[in-house]
Amino acid sequence: MDLANALKNLKQVNNQNLLVGFDTSDDAAVYKINEDTAMIQTLDFFTPVVDDPYIFGQIAAANALSDVYAMGGEPVLALNIVCFPTCLDMSILGEILRGGQDKVIESGAVLVGGHSIKDDEPKYGLSVCGLINPKNICKNNSAKINQNIILTKPIGTGIINTAVKAEMAKKEEIEESIKVMSKLNSYPKEILQKYDIHTMTDVTGFSLLGHLKEMSEGNEISIKIDVSSIPVIRGAEYYASMGIIPGGAYQNKSFVEPHIKCIDENLKTTPLYDVLFDPQTSGGLLICVDEKYTSSLISELKDYGCLSYSVIGKTIEKTDKNIILE
Repeated sequence: MDLANALKNLKQVNNQNLLVGFDTSDDAAVYKINEDTAMIQTLDFFTPVVDDPYIFGQIAAANALSDVYAMGGEPVLALNIVCFPTCLDMSILGEILRGGQDKVIESGAVLVGGHSIKDDEPKYGLSVCGLINPKNICKNNSAKINQNIILTKPIGTGIINTAVKAEMAKKEEIEESIKVMSKLNSYPKEILQKYDIHTMTDVTGFSLLGHLKEMSEGNEISIKIDVSSIPVIRGAEYYASMGIIPGGAYQNKSFVEPHIKCIDENLKTTPLYDVLFDPQTSGGLLICVDEKYTSSLISELKDYGCLSYSVIGKTIEKTDKNIILE
């Protein structure tokens, strides 16, 4: 959120070929090459969220690739971004890079080197380039009234990762969290065109409610969420009840809470309420789809192997709050 404020001070880029810039806090930039092709460009990297370097590489790569999928595109090219201390064995870096490469290969893209610097703490990620037809771009703020919202992964990875650091997380909880974070947000691109999908974003550090707030901005809608339908990783609510919550969740809460209305104010006293602000690593996609297409889309997502395919809410006419929780 500090970066978002810094970006507001930058001059707006006026270029007729820049179809998506940083003004809408979207997942990636999109630049038109010709009438049939646009380039998607994104970059993301972070410090380790798991101890295993190979798995960390996979998670970081899946997270970076997700921005291209969230725009409706297909990743084609990737570059490594590496910060690594000289005090650690280079075999660790080798495993991080191997994990990242395997995930890039799984996506169908090509990894072609990158850049590294010495740093006190390991950091890894990717710069990813993708392609899309300009007519098929998905944005995070183009939803229409009376569309259903589908979430494709459970939330709670930030809390589980915090529990891991506290040496409290159970094996099965860790394994589920790793499965969620390392899963690509890929899908057959024909799905988006088939179901006329133009609004989508992925859930990352801004939390589920933070990204829902972004989806409600820039157009005349609010979003009504059925909190009981939101999939949550096992253990996340339990650890939240103990106060094992990442610091980013409190930042998300302070920023987003003024834009939320709870039908039942008792929700605010529950652990689930804290999970809704939990910063995610490589979270799922939020997809807005017309009601007439919802059942068919969910069936296809299920057949394709998505971890979750829950309808968690719908878009409604604009109210005095961006999000209504019921």
